[in-house]
Amino acid sequence: MAGKVAYILSRFPKISETFILREMIALQNKGFDIELYPLILEKQAVVHPEAKPWLATLHYFPWLSVDVLWANIAAFLRAPFSYTKLWGRMIFGNVSNPKFLARALLLFPKAVRMAEHMQKNDVQHIHAHFATHPALVAWIIHNLTGISYSVTAHAHDLYVKQTMLATKMQPASFVITISDFNRAFLKKHVGGQIEDKTEVVRCGIEQNIYAGNPNSFSDDRFYIKSIGSLQDYKGTRYLIEACALLLEQNIPIHCEVIGEGEMRHELEELIEELDVGAAVFLAGAKTQSEVAEALAKASCYVQPSIITETGKMEGIPVALMEALASGLPVIASDISGISELVRPEKTGYLVPEKDSLSLANVLTYIFEHSNEAKELAKVGQELVAKEYDLNINSTRVAALFEGFLEK
Repeated sequence: MAGKVAYILSRFPKISETFILREMIALQNKGFDIELYPLILEKQAVVHPEAKPWLATLHYFPWLSVDVLWANIAAFLRAPFSYTKLWGRMIFGNVSNPKFLARALLLFPKAVRMAEHMQKNDVQHIHAHFATHPALVAWIIHNLTGISYSVTAHAHDLYVKQTMLATKMQPASFVITISDFNRAFLKKHVGGQIEDKTEVVRCGIEQNIYAGNPNSFSDDRFYIKSIGSLQDYKGTRYLIEACALLLEQNIPIHCEVIGEGEMRHELEELIEELDVGAAVFLAGAKTQSEVAEALAKASCYVQPSIITETGKMEGIPVALMEALASGLPVIASDISGISELVRPEKTGYLVPEKDSLSLANVLTYIFEHSNEAKELAKVGQELVAKEYDLNINSTRVAALFEGFLEK
């Protein structure tokens, strides 16, 4: 084994976080002993088959139990001043954000129990996905045990609130982020000292499972796909409104949105209000293989992401990588680091966020200029193969782990 690394995740299994699941499997295949520690066990109707073996081996601890209580008593008796000081630092660091503070108070006892378990199981390093609560738990465990840790920062774990961000990032052995945009964001909010230990490692996909359909464009149907949980920052309502505009032009669309979430009822009402139910479908959550099959039947892909009033937005959606790997023309909103993947007039098309008319106009253009769109898609496919390949990028993560574990 190359080393024992504990992965701390917010939730598991989570249908939308295939990028983390793929990374863990790839590292396991490279010889790492990956121990999974989710903060919350998620109950979902659809679970990726690849996630199921992890459910039998993961380490989950309740918010409060006899074991959690005894672990905290033991930690206090061992070092009462350090234990109390750590509580104080955590409370002080989160006091400006009541929601974060409430969650931190719940997480601290669990983190102490996790620290005890990791020490007994000879965990050599901790890696937290997301700079919010997983990074906080990694920071707590590091302070209790001295076990080193690192963090991967993605999107709204950075953009919405930067509560305790510098405190959590500065002691980390290294920080991974998925875009140059995020690297600059961290430098701005944490300080220049973070730059030297921040590595940009793209999320990776297995390109061989995505196969495009050379006959996806036809005169009788224009197949549009979009993938994402039904939440406000995904901007699905703007795609639905764009579809209504396309139907007014008699463009024969079939639009399928893959994903599930809290906005389903609201989006269903919008579909009914705009009278587009014969052409726009909310398909629900699907597994990785089902997504690949759906993309193989598409004419183009749309990612209509937005920035919400709270500042929540996407980083670089993995679904965009999957669509480009499938050889599809893609349209995405021009926010965050998306332009690093969807390069205007080179690998795809960018539109302003929250602009249904602009989105409809570009969709019309792709429909009418399919050969040009396909050429851009080929360049995008090559870019994904070069910069977003799972094996290449998991090898980079492995090298970061190995470089530190060997010290």
